Amino acid sequence: MTVDRGDSDNVANLAPAAARAMRILDVLAESRGTALSLTEIADRIGAAKSSTSNICVILEAARMIRRDSRGFVLGLRTVELGGAYLSSFDEIREFYRLCTESEVLRHRLVQLATLEGHDVLYLARYEGATPLVLTAAVGDRFPASATALGGALLMVLTPEQIAMRYEGEQNLPILTEHSTPTVKDLQAKVQSARDRGYSIDYGEVFSTVFGIAVPIRPQLRDGQPMAVGVSIIERRRDSIPDQATIDETVAALQDMAHALGNPMSCNAMK
Repeated sequence: MTVDRGDSDNVANLAPAAARAMRILDVLAESRGTALSLTEIADRIGAAKSSTSNICVILEAARMIRRDSRGFVLGLRTVELGGAYLSSFDEIREFYRLCTESEVLRHRLVQLATLEGHDVLYLARYEGATPLVLTAAVGDRFPASATALGGALLMVLTPEQIAMRYEGEQNLPILTEHSTPTVKDLQAKVQSARDRGYSIDYGEVFSTVFGIAVPIRPQLRDGQPMAVGVSIIERRRDSIPDQATIDETVAALQDMAHALGNPMSCNAMK
């Protein structure tokens, strides 16, 4: 029998224990380090406490989760697997190298991300500037509609593809009063980014953070779409980086995007 990878219900029906194990890992990840009791986990995955306990025993033995006096949290094995996954991305290793070699980006907070559904998933973060607590960390997700990186990732899609991706969505997530509210507004913003050659976000996720991002064109037709961007914190909402700073940052990001998308080109950025 062939399983449609997009049909999570079919997969769950074929392997309910495995599906519940994955759900347990998801809810522990969502708890952001806060331990959850067995009862809380069972409630969140919608399963009996007894069966949840059996799965937790197996996950604990595999070091995927660990138990402390407060309950369960993710285990060290998840870090090992995450590291193995990230190490398979040549782009991520190159991203850090290129950040340090760029005279512009080495002094900035730079992020690498990909598109998953309606969200931006952050893959790497380089802190060349003072760390900005209000910006995304590796593994975080934010609505693509509200971020510069999301706008850059959507730039490579056609308006029809964007419409299909957001089919049935009337309103978009509102994180601040400046967030893009509707799909119609998103289409207009993405078209402006295409015309400009880069995407911006000013205060759509955090009110005083100005984001600039460009897409990385995949090497292969079905390659993983990615984008690279810079976050700049401003002291006031009515203050934005001057155009010279924006132009300089965009040029450096475009150089990086070209290098990451074309590994046989230049090995370093000047």
